[in-house]
Amino acid sequence: MPAEAPTSPSRRGAGARREVRRFTNHPHAALIAILTCQLMVVLDSTIVTIALPKIQTSLHFSHTNLSWVVNAYTLAFGGLLLLGARIGDVWGRRRTLILGISIFTLASFAGGLAQNEAWLLIARALQGVGGALAAPSALALLMTNFPSDRERTRALGFYAAVSVGGGTIGLLAGGMLTGWVSWRWVMFVNVPIGLLLLPLARLSLRETPTHPGRFDIAGALTSTIGMTSLVYGFVRVGSDGWSDTVAILAFALGVALLAAFVLIESHAELPITPLRLFSSRNRNASHLSRMLLIGGSQGMFFFLAQFLQEIRGYSAVITGLVFLPMTAMVFGASQLTARKLVELIPRKSLMLAGLACSAVGLFWLAQIDVHSGFSAIFGPMLVFGLGNGLAFVPLTSAALQDVALEDSGAASGLMSVAQQVGGSLGLAVLVTVFGTASRGAHSPAGTSLADAAKQAFTVGVTHAITTSAIFLGLAFVATALMVRTPKPPAVGTPVEAPEELLARVRPTDLTPESSLRS
Repeated sequence: MPAEAPTSPSRRGAGARREVRRFTNHPHAALIAILTCQLMVVLDSTIVTIALPKIQTSLHFSHTNLSWVVNAYTLAFGGLLLLGARIGDVWGRRRTLILGISIFTLASFAGGLAQNEAWLLIARALQGVGGALAAPSALALLMTNFPSDRERTRALGFYAAVSVGGGTIGLLAGGMLTGWVSWRWVMFVNVPIGLLLLPLARLSLRETPTHPGRFDIAGALTSTIGMTSLVYGFVRVGSDGWSDTVAILAFALGVALLAAFVLIESHAELPITPLRLFSSRNRNASHLSRMLLIGGSQGMFFFLAQFLQEIRGYSAVITGLVFLPMTAMVFGASQLTARKLVELIPRKSLMLAGLACSAVGLFWLAQIDVHSGFSAIFGPMLVFGLGNGLAFVPLTSAALQDVALEDSGAASGLMSVAQQVGGSLGLAVLVTVFGTASRGAHSPAGTSLADAAKQAFTVGVTHAITTSAIFLGLAFVATALMVRTPKPPAVGTPVEAPEELLARVRPTDLTPESSLRS
């Protein structure tokens, strides 16, 4: 039989291009692009946590300055999130998402090459800028690329699953990359993901219409720089004390810029934060309690990860695994609350029960000493996780209660900002407490320098976690005093079901990991 003629390279190339077009035109390709983008953003919120001790040693961070590895990202992300959403409206969501991914990928590569503190912190801030551009556009593109209710519901389910699992994956991946390769790979890992995602997003996602308009640049800059100044002031106090002139100037600048932000928003044509969102007592209580809850959670992750590795000698991988039981408890409790408990128990009661549990868990955890291992922290972390799971969903409902439909997007974004800013500001306060307590710690006579250093570090950690518990106690008081239980509706008045109310918020705002940002 005659041999078959070989396929020409041009024919093989044409066939490959057809396969690529067939894949990128399939709805699954668009969903993969959106989910991958969301995974990058969520992953980066936790992946550096386990790597912090290695980063500190490699780049010579002090214990107080180390908090900026977390805060540089969260402040940029939270401060620019609403502006990023507005840019997507004006420029087009796909274009904005691709810009955000590009900045995020380049910043990750630069961060992996960092040779000093400033280099890494600038890279982390740029990651936050990229995330603020990409995250709101990813969800908006999901809504526009899946127009039918059935497709959209299924896509949102996958989106929420990625948001829930991403934080846990970040803890595990951070431990494995740090322990088996290098801390630099918690940054480098985003590079191949970004390089694959960029062409996939360009080919598979449909662009949204552009809407020419103005950006509230002044509002974004005054709010972001103002919060950064406050955080810097607290971190400076943690290292140099309350008499430091630079810290006092930073506090003064922060207060002045935040006052200017309020003035700007009250007169802006298209403000990034409409001040009418603060007209509800319940919403204000929810935002305040959320900030305190996130601040306490942030500190627990930050200090406990260092304690387990530096004092107890756990590997990075084991440290990542230690947090899994608590994450599972948060997930299980939040699902039970959303599906069952909100229909059986008043939401204010759920908030109070959850915040009380979280506070008790942190007070219990603060009893650790230099000899405490996994058995001493397992119980407190489960109680803390249970409390977060109970409180988070009703707190979200309160933040959206009575929000006008046209303000639902801004209200949801404001919750994300409250989470990021609360985490950054809370961690800065806790770093101040840690630094003050560590410097004032005393060891018995005859203690070696190494043991004295461990004792001082542990004293600082226990004081910081105790302060985290006080944050939760303040959130409990704020909720008890400020939240009002709504009166039963009159007969015949349509009642908004819990699932309809919660549907207004972004899926990322409903995930357990958003209350455990680190």
